[in-house]
Amino acid sequence: MSSALSISGILTPLMVPLRADSEIHEDELRRYVDWLIEKGVHGLYPNGSTGEFTRFTAEERHRIIKIVCEQTAGRVPVLAGAAEANVRETIEACETYRNYGAQAVAIVSPFYYKLSQESIFAYYREIATNSPIDITLYNIPLFANPIEFETVLRLAECEKIIGIKDSSGDLAGMTRMIGAIHPKRPDFLFMTGWDAALVPMLMAGCQGGVHATSGIVPEITRSIYDLTTQKKFNEAFVLQKQLLELFDSVFDAADFPEGIRSAIDLRGFNFGKGRQPLSEKQTTKLAIATKKTRLLIKQMLSIREAH
Repeated sequence: MSSALSISGILTPLMVPLRADSEIHEDELRRYVDWLIEKGVHGLYPNGSTGEFTRFTAEERHRIIKIVCEQTAGRVPVLAGAAEANVRETIEACETYRNYGAQAVAIVSPFYYKLSQESIFAYYREIATNSPIDITLYNIPLFANPIEFETVLRLAECEKIIGIKDSSGDLAGMTRMIGAIHPKRPDFLFMTGWDAALVPMLMAGCQGGVHATSGIVPEITRSIYDLTTQKKFNEAFVLQKQLLELFDSVFDAADFPEGIRSAIDLRGFNFGKGRQPLSEKQTTKLAIATKKTRLLIKQMLSIREAH
């Protein structure tokens, strides 16, 4: 329960910088962690979709969490992505990440095989029964089996499951979940994972957001959160509209999440090339989009300073 109280606000799903040999660039990752915290994010979320967890080995995923927890040094909570291909390895990851110092883990719904809601419920219940660390559900229908409303209600009865990160972008669905669960579990954590709807999701009752764009413009997403929680909605929506443009630019640049990688470089980092090869057409498209992204970042920072 204490984990749910400590995890809220803006959490950044960290992308991992790579060296020229495609290995993890540890020094740059540590520098990135410091920068994000200095820019005001409330927490970090390594090994998520933006963090390309499927493109790293299990050993590399463990190393990433260890590095992030070490560098964070308790300054902000770490919500560690612990999704593995099966229950056994996921539980082992939960144990490892607790020992590294993560506050909780996020576990994506089972992927690859199409599963029934009963199977999804059984999957999470088995992990929750055996996990030594608190768990947040991770609903991302774009990449994995969706966790439907009734299944979330049932899983919310598990004490070890403390919340959900929902990346569906379904505002009505989120509002419905909050209305059904909070009267019974007021400490249950609702985090939106859809950058384009941060303000309305916060207004609906979410306690925060886990957004890829916060890894590019952390100070902007923090400002949006602060303005919304202060009920300065007009000012918040000005920045939200700018964030939407950035969101569209980086997501249209190439296959996810390459546009994010190139955008982070614009903030003074060297994140290298991703492990997924790009075609010549994609490389050209990414270069064009990056020019647009550069202008958008400059505009957003100027608007924030003006307010």
